[in-house]
Parts: sequence; C-alpha cells; structure tokens
Amino acid sequence: MPDRFVKLIATFCYVGYLPLGPGSMASIAGALLCGAVQANPVVYVIVLAVITFLGFRVSDRMEAIAGSKDPSCIVIDEVAGVMIGFWGLPWTWPVIITAFFVFRAFDMFKIYPANRLESMKGGVGVMMDDIVAGVYTLITMHLAVRLAGLI
Repeated sequence: MPDRFVKLIATFCYVGYLPLGPGSMASIAGALLCGAVQANPVVYVIVLAVITFLGFRVSDRMEAIAGSKDPSCIVIDEVAGVMIGFWGLPWTWPVIITAFFVFRAFDMFKIYPANRLESMKGGVGVMMDDIVAGVYTLITMHLAVRLAGLI
C-alpha cells in the first residue's frame, strides 16, 4: 500500500493534520459522515465496516511513517468510534451534540478496558480504545434516549 494512500486513510482525508484538536475535528467529520448515511442502516454498517477495516490496516504503517506510537495525525480510529457511538440514535441536534461530547469524554478518559487496549502494539492499539469508547457511547446514549422517551 503506497504511503500516500496510508496517510490519506489514516488521517481521514488529512483531517488528522489540522493544527487544533485533530481528534475532535475527526469526531466532527465522523458525525457528519453518520448524518450522511444514517437514513440507510445497510449503508451505515458497510461504511462503518470499511472504515474500521481500513483503520486496522493502515494504522500500523502510519505509525512507522510518523515514527511514533499512535501519533495524533491518525484519526481514522475516532471516525470508527463515533460511528459506533452514533448507531441507531435519533438524528436530532441535542442527541448528536450530547453523543459527540460523551464520545470525546470516553475517548479522553480511557475507561477500562480502553486503557489496557490502547497499549497494544500497532493498529490494534490505535483502534481498540476508540472502538471501546464508541461502544460505551452507544450504551450510554441508548440508555439516555430511552429514559428520556426519545426512542
């Protein structure tokens, strides 16, 4: 796989190179992607699967290119995590904004087992903590919207 393609995918079309908050910017980009595909659950699952698969594939190589463990320019993991966290939620501004901040909090605080998974080598370590943050967001948000009577 050419380095240019690896950089394109790992940085989610170069969002990872933005100077301020590349992880947050990628989470916003991921939320926009969710909005674009949320009306069709089959497309949503396919896009999520492709992004997750590519994230695992390119993260190892991008770490080698960048010369460091989980460099901040790799943001494909945030996109996959957000897509997991937003799955099946009502597409309303209050829910979207809340889910975004819940995901960012879980991503930053690395609640067990995310903290352990992050230390794994290569693409698995890069991707898994954000996948766990996405699952935690999914559970938290679905409980919240059900308790609020939104679903």
